[in-house]
Amino acid sequence: MNRRGKLYFRYGTMGSAKTALLLTQAYNFEERGMEFICMKPIVDTREKENVIKSRIGIKRECLWIYQDTDIYELVKNIYEETLVVKDWILIDEAQFLSQEQVDQLARIVDDYGCNVVCYGLRTDFQSKMFEGSRRLFEIADTIDEIKSTCSCGRKTIINARIDADGSVITDGNQVMIGGDDKYIAMCRRCWRNKRLESSEKNSLFKEN
Repeated sequence: MNRRGKLYFRYGTMGSAKTALLLTQAYNFEERGMEFICMKPIVDTREKENVIKSRIGIKRECLWIYQDTDIYELVKNIYEETLVVKDWILIDEAQFLSQEQVDQLARIVDDYGCNVVCYGLRTDFQSKMFEGSRRLFEIADTIDEIKSTCSCGRKTIINARIDADGSVITDGNQVMIGGDDKYIAMCRRCWRNKRLESSEKNSLFKEN
């Protein structure tokens, strides 16, 4: 196969318009008559339908990726059924992929020559890297940061988890699906200051 594709990872904090960029890219492909597939891990349960939806309201139907999905076999079957090799595969919430699934995406690129673009978070609310993101950093051909700005003016790098009062939470499971009610993107300094505030508040509560 002469086609030469690439595995892309485009990452940013929550609210950096990653999904909107994916949907815009899909729209542009559609307008040009290009073949593409949209996919998304089912672990993101905010939408009951199999759709990718942006905070600005636009959405598009997608294929679910389950925990045990072999993405290579899934795409191979699609190609064999349609007799068409897609030019692009667009994946939202790529941080929720397993290492094996990222490797499967790389194999799709290498074997079929199509382009795979993964959009996702780099790290969780404790600033620890997700499994899928780590593997993408290790083997992606191209890595791009989608930048956004903290309320203080610095670049956001932390996806801080917050409670109903807006206090930063530092303990809990890595995956907790939510939007603005549970997360806020911050720079490292603001995240540190918010954690100190939360720690002091908890100390006062225990004393009283």
